[in-house]
Amino acid sequence: MTGISFFERNLTVWVVLCMIAGILIGRFLPGIPEFLARFEYAQVSIPIAVLIWLMIYPMMMKVDFTSIKNVRREPRGLYVTWTVNWLIKPFSMFGLAALFFYYVFSAWIPEDLAKDYLAGAVILGAAPCTAMVFVWSHLTKGNPAYTIVQVATNDLIILVAFVPIVVFLLGIGGVTIPWDTLFLSVFLFVVIPLAGGIWTRRAVIKRRGEEYFHRQFITKFNNVTIGGLLLTLVLIFSFQGGVILGNPLHILLIAIPLIIQTFLIFFIAYFVSKKLRICHDVAAPAGLIGASNFFELAVAVAITIFGASSPVVLVTIVGVLVEVPVMLALVKIANRTKHWFPARVKHVDRTHFHS
Repeated sequence: MTGISFFERNLTVWVVLCMIAGILIGRFLPGIPEFLARFEYAQVSIPIAVLIWLMIYPMMMKVDFTSIKNVRREPRGLYVTWTVNWLIKPFSMFGLAALFFYYVFSAWIPEDLAKDYLAGAVILGAAPCTAMVFVWSHLTKGNPAYTIVQVATNDLIILVAFVPIVVFLLGIGGVTIPWDTLFLSVFLFVVIPLAGGIWTRRAVIKRRGEEYFHRQFITKFNNVTIGGLLLTLVLIFSFQGGVILGNPLHILLIAIPLIIQTFLIFFIAYFVSKKLRICHDVAAPAGLIGASNFFELAVAVAITIFGASSPVVLVTIVGVLVEVPVMLALVKIANRTKHWFPARVKHVDRTHFHS
């Protein structure tokens, strides 16, 4: 399959291998996670924070905020993206997670653990994708300029909407978290890398030009994000080994509502776009952005608030595990249903896609 590397296409395999490696380290080399756990500041693991910055920073350099000026030319796709991501997705995730963890799976998941799993699902559902969606858009021949606008505006909305939504839904679920800790997470893992990414992008383009930035500079970071993610997983699962070995069935149980949520959100956005007669190269990315998650942010926030050994973090990791195969399935569905949509709107600018 073009547009996605062998490494990215088999991300689920690497995630599983890193999970196994982390569990084995925690089981047979417990001194390693114990040593790394000493490096904390304000309850934030410094090693994990560094790895998470490696994940997020390259993505932020790809976001071109100057594209937002084109919003007025075809706003309907953005309305679908914003509505699905911020008015539907977090709440449907809460509903599905509560239904499955508290009721459907009550025989296997005790109530206190169900509350932790619900918290992880809420954090995951309130963080819309900002990175891999460029790949999904490319695989569906999405409009790259429009996808950039969808992602850029989502990044801006995260700054103001993520914290209130998470606090509200976790409050309903009986989980209380301090606002300052949640704001700290957003500042550390959104604001800082976003500002750094914007500065780096502008500095490199000003000095060497836009073509150099896209064709040479940004390509140097292609595997940094995934590498940082995989190293983070090894470290997290070295902390999580006891929880997983004690509840291996829970990986499957957590995955079920997450997968249902992914398909549900995609088809809501996709069919609404079809009803509005939005062209396919905007409709497909709109559905895929809603369906996928900014799991790097979710992992970071869960670790910061609840600690790397918390079951809350496990849910966000399972989100990583199911993300790639499910999204590839949705890409195939989008490509096979292209004839449902009108031809591409001619007046929406297209630019070259840079992965």
